[in-house]
Amino acid sequence: MSRPVSLAVLLLALVLVGCTSAGGTGGDATGDAARGEALFKQSTIGTASAPGCSTCHSLDGSTLVGPTQTGVVGRAEAAISSADYKGIAKTVEEYLKESIVTPDAFVEQGFTAGVMYQNFGKELSDQEVADLVAFLMTQK
Repeated sequence: MSRPVSLAVLLLALVLVGCTSAGGTGGDATGDAARGEALFKQSTIGTASAPGCSTCHSLDGSTLVGPTQTGVVGRAEAAISSADYKGIAKTVEEYLKESIVTPDAFVEQGFTAGVMYQNFGKELSDQEVADLVAFLMTQK
């Protein structure tokens, strides 16, 4: 099997099947926006104490290291329908989850692949990811 196919299979497996226990991407956890907001605003998150979301993403429209999360729902809708989108998400919720666990599946214009911490899919629980997605769904 060629490397690109292997990488695609690996990414698909991580997103669809996911990991278990300490970190994962495949659970059916119901997210809680309040818990997601609290997690978003922590200075470190995950089992490796990675930089928290608010370290790089604002909620006020300003640009830090990564794109603001203000209006992320609309941008997610546009990204999913874009010809440039190479991810597998079909809904905004799936796109947001994919953006957390596989951050380079789609990189917003003006930003660079590989800058966002790459291991949240392994280090955050399914519940934490669901909570973050629930919170981000409020950022219209």
